[in-house]
Amino acid sequence: MDTIKIENKYQLLTYEKFPFVINKGKGCYVWDENGNKYLDFYGGHAVALVGHCHPAVVKAVTKQLKELIFYSNVVYNSQRALAAKSLIDLTKGKFASVFFCNSGTEANETALKLAKKFTQKDEIISFIGSFHGRTIASLSITGFEKYHKGVGSLMPNVKFAQLGNIESVKKLITNNTAVVILEPIQSIAGINEAPSNFYIQLKQLCEEKGIVLIFDEVQTGLGRTGKMFYGEHYKITPDIITLAKGIAGGLPAGAVLVSKKILTSVKLNDQGSTFGGGPVICAAIVATIETIKQKQLVNNAYKMAQILINKITKLPHVIKVHGKGMLLGIELDIPSKQVQTILLKEKIITGTSSNIQVLRIMPPLIITKKETLLFIKKLSLVLKNL
Repeated sequence: MDTIKIENKYQLLTYEKFPFVINKGKGCYVWDENGNKYLDFYGGHAVALVGHCHPAVVKAVTKQLKELIFYSNVVYNSQRALAAKSLIDLTKGKFASVFFCNSGTEANETALKLAKKFTQKDEIISFIGSFHGRTIASLSITGFEKYHKGVGSLMPNVKFAQLGNIESVKKLITNNTAVVILEPIQSIAGINEAPSNFYIQLKQLCEEKGIVLIFDEVQTGLGRTGKMFYGEHYKITPDIITLAKGIAGGLPAGAVLVSKKILTSVKLNDQGSTFGGGPVICAAIVATIETIKQKQLVNNAYKMAQILINKITKLPHVIKVHGKGMLLGIELDIPSKQVQTILLKEKIITGTSSNIQVLRIMPPLIITKKETLLFIKKLSLVLKNL
């Protein structure tokens, strides 16, 4: 079967794809249809949080598939109860409840809806360079003009500040400001991160003005940055956190963590999601969280990042390494696409970004020192020959 030809013929052509077929994955590796083995430092776009086909996730999902594939939120379910408790327990009392959905964009749409209802206000402040999803509300708060072109009217009352510039936020606040939403690390923009005092000042500002602060942790959440949640780096807690990507070990899932404050305005039938919180997905969420805790993967993300940053910054063509944990951007003095293409020939998968000089790496949190050093070795050889 000519997989590439068939996909190109029958799938809507909205994706730019690598020119090979991946049919198998295990741990930090994937295999193409010809048996070639690739070290995956892209993680299926940060989805393979605990690696591909982690045995604990596979076991939990297989068991649940044999018992009940699906029933909606019209009934209670033991897996949903466990998943909800597991997520809230990770917050150590800082959040009170969770809403389950299917993706990051759905999580962000839900968070905006909850925040606007709580404040009874309408204006949203987002940030230039942010990416929050492709459905209309999430697209409207995405800070890239190129994603807005050709789709007609977007959601009104959205303003864009500069990440790291607290004065730019203050200038946009009015009596009608409901929400400030941000990716703590802007991934697609090139792993952009603000100075620590910006996040602290932003939290204080939102509290003073009665504005709901939302952290879009679709990529940074559940340990990827070396802390379970990004705010832990600076001892701050937003009002709402959105999650997706790797929270279900590779199955589609989104979640919205809601503080006690926001809960006061939530009523029956305020929100729904048919497939959100299905038993199979929730079994995967529980297994993923248990794996992260038992294998101490948050700490591992931090330790492997220190090795990567220390070694990579010394390589030729490298200007700086941005980010935290297993969400890093390697800023080069040459186009990153060129490096990515050569690394693919060396059987290493990486990502690029909207910043043409930044190579993104988002490997699974299970990455070992051996695999980390292998990546550094391959990258070093590529850069030395350019």
